[in-house]
Amino acid sequence: MARELAELNAEGILLAGAGRAILLQLADPAVGRGVAENSTFTDRPINRLKGTLTYVYAVTYGTEEQVKEVRRRVNRAHIPVRRDADDTSPGYNAYDPELQLWVTATLYDTALTIIEKIYGPLDDESADAMYQDYARLGTALQLPPGKWPKDREEFNRYYEERMANLRASDAAVRVGRGLLYPKRAALWYRAIMPFARFLTAGLLPDQLRQDFGLPWSGRHERRFHRTMKVLAVTYPKLPQGIRHWFKNYCLNELESSPRRAVNA
Repeated sequence: MARELAELNAEGILLAGAGRAILLQLADPAVGRGVAENSTFTDRPINRLKGTLTYVYAVTYGTEEQVKEVRRRVNRAHIPVRRDADDTSPGYNAYDPELQLWVTATLYDTALTIIEKIYGPLDDESADAMYQDYARLGTALQLPPGKWPKDREEFNRYYEERMANLRASDAAVRVGRGLLYPKRAALWYRAIMPFARFLTAGLLPDQLRQDFGLPWSGRHERRFHRTMKVLAVTYPKLPQGIRHWFKNYCLNELESSPRRAVNA
């Protein structure tokens, strides 16, 4: 697995975890409020997903100019996402290091979850290297280097503590349901959403499945495990050009459209 590490973030199968990562982020109260009050997320979910993944791909595989461009885009999108605390809201700030830490943590944990379901557990060397790759994703934007847990053990303590108390607010549920059950998205997007909802539900902890109203049962659980076993057998056999297509597409578009703004 170590020789394949440089390719892991390029794997298209990571898209299977996109819904999980987004719902985990929304379940943070401040993130949920900020997205609900400032984002066109539910109107243009593909734009948001593409913007996030373009950032991941640029930081991991892009040129210095591509990294500068995605940082500029995301910074510009984050500028209006702030509100001072008042009688009706505790407030939020997209530049809050704690929120940046949580967003990066959800991307890392989701990527690791998907990779290990498809390729099996990583050895320690590969797991440490992947962990440091995700530290770069946070620090390349606003996360102070000292905020990222120093190693995987410290990260696991942080993550388990956060997950133990994570509950989706009403605002987060409204945004999440809008994403899961889109009304104005393209026909092809709506067509794939039943399967996307199924994968998302299978990858979430039970409490958040309940919070976001995702049905789950023993039958769902068995089907989910069968699905992941099939993907683990079939996906790695696909040609690399297919497995890395979305990464290449995002970087090519970033190169050809250097001033197109990321959607918040």
